[in-house]
Amino acid sequence: MAVLYRKRLIPNEIIELKDDKILFRDENYVITKWNTIRPKSEFSHGISIYCINEGWKISKFFDTNNHLIYTYCDIIDTSYNHASDTYIFTDLLADVIIENSGLVRVVDLDELADACASGSITNNMLVSALHKLNALLELIYNKQIQTFIDRLEQAEP
Repeated sequence: MAVLYRKRLIPNEIIELKDDKILFRDENYVITKWNTIRPKSEFSHGISIYCINEGWKISKFFDTNNHLIYTYCDIIDTSYNHASDTYIFTDLLADVIIENSGLVRVVDLDELADACASGSITNNMLVSALHKLNALLELIYNKQIQTFIDRLEQAEP
């Protein structure tokens, strides 16, 4: 069984996602169902698709009544170790929130800048994050994000 880790740069931590349930995976995508690691009042669980080649994690966040709160997109870098069947998903800090109304918000660019200034992120990682963010925003603005959301929804139990 695959082992999943979330690596954060701010704060610097690696957390095993031991309670996440893998619904689907192949060489390009991993789809998981999960409950929040740290309980939050606004949402309790969700489903995510890790788009390994694109460098995104697209998640649908739900409240305790299973109402969609919003779609949340993380910019990520993925490392995979075939021998141990282990994924490390590194959060590259920049995020995009797609509200149910269609409003798109780019968030946490200040964290990306702080990580660059402090040396927590390399220049190559910064450049990669910005290219991935740009590609994701183009997909959203061109209404093509639905392809990935459809793939995510098809895996929902």
